[in-house]
Amino acid sequence: MSATPRAVELAQAAAAAAHDKLAHDVVGLDVSGQLALTDVFVIASAPNERQVGAIVDAVEERLQTLGSKPLRREGQREGRWVLLDFGDIVVHVMHSEDREFYDLERLWKDCPPVVLPEDGAAVGDGA
Repeated sequence: MSATPRAVELAQAAAAAAHDKLAHDVVGLDVSGQLALTDVFVIASAPNERQVGAIVDAVEERLQTLGSKPLRREGQREGRWVLLDFGDIVVHVMHSEDREFYDLERLWKDCPPVVLPEDGAAVGDGA
């Protein structure tokens, strides 16, 4: 099984929004073969809590323009690791130190990557 076209579209839009706010190491993983709950993880990092918050806000705004609202949001108060669950995708925005420590890419290494834009000037931005 692979991620749905809608999930890939949302993941690409989330990545573009994260890049707009200078997120680091934005990756997408197709977890549809391993999880029944979602199709794609988007993982991004930032060097401080304030930037984590800015990335989270940008992702929510971008995906709202595509008709998707988060079903659940966890970790916003602490600002170290914020999880946004949009159903089709789950976006993890992590402080760089926490990302290195938890190493989600290693935990999900058997999942294929999802092609994401290299910068914010790509999919789903209305440009």
